[in-house]
Amino acid sequence: MPILVNLDAILQARGMTLTGLSQSVEITLANLSILKTGKAKAIRFSTLEAICHALDCQPGDILVFDDEGDVR
Repeated sequence: MPILVNLDAILQARGMTLTGLSQSVEITLANLSILKTGKAKAIRFSTLEAICHALDCQPGDILVFDDEGDVR
């Protein structure tokens, strides 16, 4: 899939754990884990907004388009 999720790198740079983020944005740890591993099929803008607010980042810091990884 050409969309990569850089949540691990952002969390590490901010010194935050996935559990801490989960508590900050009131999203289940399971749902954040699905997003972090790239297995999510979709993400709500409200969820993305909450994550960006908690991590003080932009959506493009978390989600990256990588056309090289696309298998056609």
